[in-house]
Amino acid sequence: MSDDFELDTDDLGRRMDGAIANLRVELSSLRTGRASGSMLEPVMVDAYGSMTPINQVGTVNVPEPRMVTINVWDKALVGKVEKAIRESGLGINPQLNGTIIMLPIPELNEERRRELGKVAGNYAEGARVSVRNLRRDGMDQIKKAKNDGMSEDDQKFWEQTVQELTDKYIKLVDETVETKQEEIMQV
Repeated sequence: MSDDFELDTDDLGRRMDGAIANLRVELSSLRTGRASGSMLEPVMVDAYGSMTPINQVGTVNVPEPRMVTINVWDKALVGKVEKAIRESGLGINPQLNGTIIMLPIPELNEERRRELGKVAGNYAEGARVSVRNLRRDGMDQIKKAKNDGMSEDDQKFWEQTVQELTDKYIKLVDETVETKQEEIMQV
């Protein structure tokens, strides 16, 4: 009956890739002492009645290694952008110059580096949970197929395949966060 069962491991892999991509986006928002436009990606501004990413209300530039500037297109939004940055938890104090908001990136002290390392670890744990949830989805499909008449050998094969895929992505999460934590701790 269920000899035709084939788990879509490509789909499972794509979904796990999505968890890794999301982790990378979250990690890119953590500042490492160097200026980067991507550190502002998670910051949302209350513009025109909805929450909008900063890069949709102004131009984000990195004119020098320790400075990010945002040229806000609408003068009325300058205060809201400044407020969003202050409340974002990035630990940056914006300076206004007309419609340009300058963000000087201070050196990170040891305590702040450790905090950011912990935040990176939390992001990684979220990615691991996502990968494990996808593993569970795959295992549930296998269990359903087993109930529909799949042989025990096939069940073991597919369970091993899903577990190998899960192990591969958990290892990738660990490597990604380890690299970011080293970057954060670099003085």
